[in-house]
Amino acid sequence: MVLAQARMESRLMLRNGEQLLLALVIPVIVLVGGVVAAGRLGSSLGERAAVDVLTPGVLALAVMSTAFTSVAIATGFERRYGVIKLLGASPLPRHGLLLGKALALLAVVAVQLVVLVGVGLLLGWEPALAHPVRTAVGVVLSVALGTAAFAALGLFVAGVLRAEATLALANLVYLLLMAGGGVVLPTSTYGSAGTLIQWLPSGALGEAVRGALVDAQIDGRALVVLAAWAVLGTLLTARTFRWE
Repeated sequence: MVLAQARMESRLMLRNGEQLLLALVIPVIVLVGGVVAAGRLGSSLGERAAVDVLTPGVLALAVMSTAFTSVAIATGFERRYGVIKLLGASPLPRHGLLLGKALALLAVVAVQLVVLVGVGLLLGWEPALAHPVRTAVGVVLSVALGTAAFAALGLFVAGVLRAEATLALANLVYLLLMAGGGVVLPTSTYGSAGTLIQWLPSGALGEAVRGALVDAQIDGRALVVLAAWAVLGTLLTARTFRWE
């Protein structure tokens, strides 16, 4: 039942135009536009080419867009139209419904990563492969914990606000974090504010993915921050989520 729910959730997410825009189109535009702009300005980020820094950041942005914004908006309107209430009364347990959403998220995120990695490689991206196992473990942990943290926060928002408020807030938070949350660009580029930004879930996710794909390192501090946000979001959702 959980796998059937996950398949249905993933199909619905990929068929929805707005969610597809958030999941694939915007990250691709950010990546291509950022690399082209950096090339025309002749700039780089630190000692690495712009594409080598921007690609991991955009991968993190894709995870955030799907796990937080898409989940919050979809769940908010499912509550409004009574879908959540009906599913909660079905033979599928409520925890199974949430698990199905999580599995669907991971499936959509996997599609995003494949597409964005392909675009990055076409643009000349050279991921750090000095320690392939360490890089792979770092990416897997970053994506898993980032998905858990943002999905929990997205469900928290959707469970306490009306659908229209959820739509507005989710999109606003997404835009703010994309611009100044340390997800696309390293937190070091924000000056003194970077010290605070690195404790945000967006900053931690961006630093964790960059640590794996730029420096071939596992950023333990960033992963702990993501895990803490995941626990906090889960507790808030469990205590406040309304099924009607």
